[in-house]
Amino acid sequence: MRFGVSLEKDLLSKFDQRIREKKYTNRSEALRDLIREDLVKKEWQENKEISGAITLIYDHHKRELLDRITDIQHDFQKLIISTQHIHLDHNNCLEIVAIRGKSREAQKLAETLKAIKGVKHGTLSMSSTGDHID
Repeated sequence: MRFGVSLEKDLLSKFDQRIREKKYTNRSEALRDLIREDLVKKEWQENKEISGAITLIYDHHKRELLDRITDIQHDFQKLIISTQHIHLDHNNCLEIVAIRGKSREAQKLAETLKAIKGVKHGTLSMSSTGDHID
């Protein structure tokens, strides 16, 4: 469907500059992505079924850290689809936890994992299951 949008000249100029920086081929694609992003945020706010990833960086030399991470993952096993453990160097590991479930449970898992002593950094990347956005 086509529709028209009125924008101030300065706002449109800034938008056009931004979409060039992001390598969009046209304004329509950029607008579609902005709308989809907003719909995904709404799914998270409404505690809908989501998918995403939790990434953790931690010092694997910390005592019992890996056991603690594993225990917590077992507590959230209905939410976790898969995990991947990567050795970054002699001291640091990267753990990627793929998830699917209710957004509040995902946030609870991410916060619980990030709060473990020895975890240096953690992020939660949110997305959709794809069922509610087209």
